[in-house]
Amino acid sequence: MAERFKPKVPVQLDPPKDDPITVEELEKCDGTDPNRPTWVAIKGIVFDVSQNSAYGPAGSYRVFAGKDPSRALACSSLNPKDCRPDWYDLEDKEKTVLDEWFTFFSNRYNIVGKVKDATNY
Repeated sequence: MAERFKPKVPVQLDPPKDDPITVEELEKCDGTDPNRPTWVAIKGIVFDVSQNSAYGPAGSYRVFAGKDPSRALACSSLNPKDCRPDWYDLEDKEKTVLDEWFTFFSNRYNIVGKVKDATNY
């Protein structure tokens, strides 16, 4: 299954970092400040998506930038109210979708840290 989530063009990723990142710092990395990276967290793990314009201010996935949208990803939602980190109460099918998104991101984007005090790894 993991093979289907591999990028078509191989990506050279840095070793994952374990740096603590506050929710406030994550929020500042929402793609609107050109002097900051663009980050998206999934299950408390923060990915640097700066190179993908889809997460930038005019991108189709901008709603995810600067947040942990685990619930939205699990539910295949672009609704801002769903862009939140809680996902434990979801059905197994949705949790599987979330795990697939995590694998997808892990194969494409550098892990730059973990959301400090996150309980949803």
